[in-house]
Amino acid sequence: MSRSRIGNTLGCGAENGARRVTLNPKVARRSFLKLSAATAALTGAAMTTKMTRKASAAGKAAKEAHPGSTMVRSVCTHCAVGCGINAEVNNGVWIRQEIAQDHPVSRGGYCCKGASAIDMVTSEKRLKNPMKKVGGKWEKISWDQALDEISKKLTTIRENDGPDAVHLNGSAKVSTEMAYLQRKFAAFWGSNNVDHQARI
Repeated sequence: MSRSRIGNTLGCGAENGARRVTLNPKVARRSFLKLSAATAALTGAAMTTKMTRKASAAGKAAKEAHPGSTMVRSVCTHCAVGCGINAEVNNGVWIRQEIAQDHPVSRGGYCCKGASAIDMVTSEKRLKNPMKKVGGKWEKISWDQALDEISKKLTTIRENDGPDAVHLNGSAKVSTEMAYLQRKFAAFWGSNNVDHQARI
């Protein structure tokens, strides 16, 4: 019914004495703006550190899971923003992480890459040895063998086709330090062909 009333009054001008009709006549524009401002103010107040506290999903059991472990305040290395991470370390091994609630940059949160930062250390799919495909199957090889074969192939490409024949491709999973080393290697190699996998 409201839509039909609006449709009937849209074509009428003020000179015809048309009355303005809204979907909810009880809430005028000024009242709506006041309600919106009050809602934004209350939401902002609720997000301050005074009204929020650190969540503990697992409670006491989470603190006692690894006796003797210590919490180390660290910074996520996946980009240059510098979000905070509380890393739980036991015998020099990073075993768990928590959000740094009071960090001035991330303010108690981080992106999906930061949330999975520990997977770079603890994931079962993490490669710990160089792999080479031999006869259609992947086999483990030594670091010396991998470095020798890669360096020989790169040297052959450079001698035959020049340094610009090599392209170095980055990844969203590498840390800031790894990206720096990759770009540095390209500069010393003499190639400007460096890009990111998200642009391909």
